[in-house]
Amino acid sequence: MKNEINKTSSVSSHPPADYSAKPNRNAEDQVIRHALTILSSRVQKGDVLNSPQQTKDYLALQLSDMKQELFCALWLNSKNQVMEFQTLFAGTIDGAPVYPREVVREAIRINAAAVIFAHNHPSGYAEPSNADKKITVRLSEALGLIDVRTLDHIIIGGASSVSLAERGII
Repeated sequence: MKNEINKTSSVSSHPPADYSAKPNRNAEDQVIRHALTILSSRVQKGDVLNSPQQTKDYLALQLSDMKQELFCALWLNSKNQVMEFQTLFAGTIDGAPVYPREVVREAIRINAAAVIFAHNHPSGYAEPSNADKKITVRLSEALGLIDVRTLDHIIIGGASSVSLAERGII
């Protein structure tokens, strides 16, 4: 028994790892800000989003690190060119109030022909809730009355994303 203890002690001759040390968050934050700048420059007013993945990547960089839930709209013209990315509503760690009347008002103000909604789940879990599905349907119906097409609603949870259009909800 004593030999086993000594063998174990000799194996761990290196100092114990410092698990309390945190990575250099400032350096990471600078990289993230730089990536956002690059991606934002690629998605500007008048650009066409060429693929669902490009749209998800753009939205993930905008929303994935937020500590509160944000509900946003990517407004598009009749040629699906980006007009504006806008945060419509801010909430808490597990929800954001969304008012269809205000969304319709913004669509009219911007003169949008289409929209891609997006919001984040600060928990990191991107699966849509029943409330997410219901508000998407309500918004689609309300905007349909003024001829604004809802193309998608993308939910960002950490590094993952879910498209409600790909799931057949829109």
